[in-house]
Amino acid sequence: MMHTELIDQEDLRERLIALGFSVPSGATAEQACEYAVTGLCPERALALRHMVEDILAGSATVLPTVREAISRTLLPALVPRS
Repeated sequence: MMHTELIDQEDLRERLIALGFSVPSGATAEQACEYAVTGLCPERALALRHMVEDILAGSATVLPTVREAISRTLLPALVPRS
């Protein structure tokens, strides 16, 4: 039987922690994204951008709450400013 990877709010939180972001246990996907964009520097923004690209382009199933949090919080914060 083949299992599909599932990205839920805990997986998102763990990925952010692995990148060095401080996200408290029990944080929702929306809260985790808000913690990640607080005080975002260029280096961390690049790491975050790669993580988002990997999640959205991968074959894993992304839960709707996680996809919405990424779309509402992370993507706007990662748009290059001129």
